[in-house]
Amino acid sequence: MSSDRRFETTSGIPLKACYGAGDLEGFDPDRDLGLPGEFPFARGIQPEMYRSRFWTMRQYAGFGTAAESNARFKYLLALGQTGLSVAFDLPTQMGLDSDAAMAAGEVGRAGVAVDTLHDMERLLDNIPLEQVSISMTINSTAAILLAMTIAVVKKQGASLEKLSGTVQNDILKEYIARGTYLYPPSASLRLTTDILSYCSRFLPRWNPISISGYHIREAGSTAVQEVAFTLANAATYVEAALRAGLELDSFAPRLSFFFNVHNHFLEEVAKFRAARRLWAKTMRFRFGARSPKSWLLRFHAQTAGSTLTAQQPEVNAVRVALQALAAVLGGAQSLHTNARDEALSLPTEEAARLALRTQQVIAWESGAAETADPLGGAYAVEFLTNAIEEKCQEYLDRIEAMGGMLSAIASGYIQREIQQAAYEYQKAIESGERVIVGVNRFQSERQDPIPIHRLDPGIETSQVAALRKVKLERDGPAVEQALSALEKDASGPENLLPPILRAVEAYATVGEISDRLRKVFGEHTES
Repeated sequence: MSSDRRFETTSGIPLKACYGAGDLEGFDPDRDLGLPGEFPFARGIQPEMYRSRFWTMRQYAGFGTAAESNARFKYLLALGQTGLSVAFDLPTQMGLDSDAAMAAGEVGRAGVAVDTLHDMERLLDNIPLEQVSISMTINSTAAILLAMTIAVVKKQGASLEKLSGTVQNDILKEYIARGTYLYPPSASLRLTTDILSYCSRFLPRWNPISISGYHIREAGSTAVQEVAFTLANAATYVEAALRAGLELDSFAPRLSFFFNVHNHFLEEVAKFRAARRLWAKTMRFRFGARSPKSWLLRFHAQTAGSTLTAQQPEVNAVRVALQALAAVLGGAQSLHTNARDEALSLPTEEAARLALRTQQVIAWESGAAETADPLGGAYAVEFLTNAIEEKCQEYLDRIEAMGGMLSAIASGYIQREIQQAAYEYQKAIESGERVIVGVNRFQSERQDPIPIHRLDPGIETSQVAALRKVKLERDGPAVEQALSALEKDASGPENLLPPILRAVEAYATVGEISDRLRKVFGEHTES
């Protein structure tokens, strides 16, 4: 071991060899810690946590055509998965149809291709929508995909009041970390609040937004930045909803969050505890929410894709297990565990099964789920929880002084902070200061090949053919009428979910609907 090795978290918080009560100066257990299920919720949002109900085991899946993804969903449900999480391909995320010139080569690659309601019907075929919750990782076109889901529920004769799940609908992080934005920020925020408003009226069990730190972390941020920038985005959405006339305690309880679980075990556990405490204080004292349900930070977690290595991919199973355990000890409500082969390809069925079994072993065999917040009171964990909360608050104060998150994004401040953190992290790996097993230390010259999932090269051709068939068979005048009505409503103040739903039910495409909105809102170009 190097004598000059630095002991610190990924956020640069120095670590001592040992912690004691003296390291928690000013810490009041009653005020800052409390009990699980009690304000400020550092120890969890429910008194018994997983003793009464395990977290939702929600494996992220979607590739190729809707029929192929439907088969994978049913395979995972048969293995004991308790919720669906849908990955959409890049054209669907970007408001492009599969036959668009810019979609060439990307159809069905990074997720499932969805062009029309016909695809969504096949995707959710024979899925019990009143029993299985559905999470959709979609942002710029979130309103369209949500409308398609609603249309399928109606066609199946299921109850909208019983429909549970989440649509990501977090557009701000697209401008700072991911890039799948379509419209300028103000227009995107309008769509976000339209979804919040619609769901508060018609979908009482649906989470209308999942404010995502995951992609911020994948872009290279530290754990502190992940929490700080996510909560700053969340506060911006709350403010936008209040300006739109929504009543705080009517929508705040349905806000949800999505975080990354990285490699530094103790920092990740502490990160979740700090985020809960900080959000509870923000909602109660800054925004004045009265309902305790509005103070809760409910979150889905996913193990860190950026930590998976193509070298010695079997070691990824170890990384995922440790990250998943950190999420459970940190109090996640829902969890996805990555497959060991995801640095090489979409997961095979075998690798997806092992990823799910990892969660099941933690739930049923490890004992970690039998006590709420089992690491609560540990000196090192409480020290890190306090330190992360303090550093997050410093970021939040700085962003507020800039005029809020929109101003901070427009100035490039948030992007620069993430880029600098990513640079420092990569530099530490390349210098050997930060060890990545199998990459910069403990390399193996011999590496046995592992099976990988291979997509059918004919997917794009079959998807385009199916899309053209729908276009030929649908009622053309009805489609045009619905799209024209949407364009008119987009020019005014009306909630856009109802006209989008009517367009979807007429089998208008994702691209056609997005193009009408582009016509009214314009397109965002990064400066």
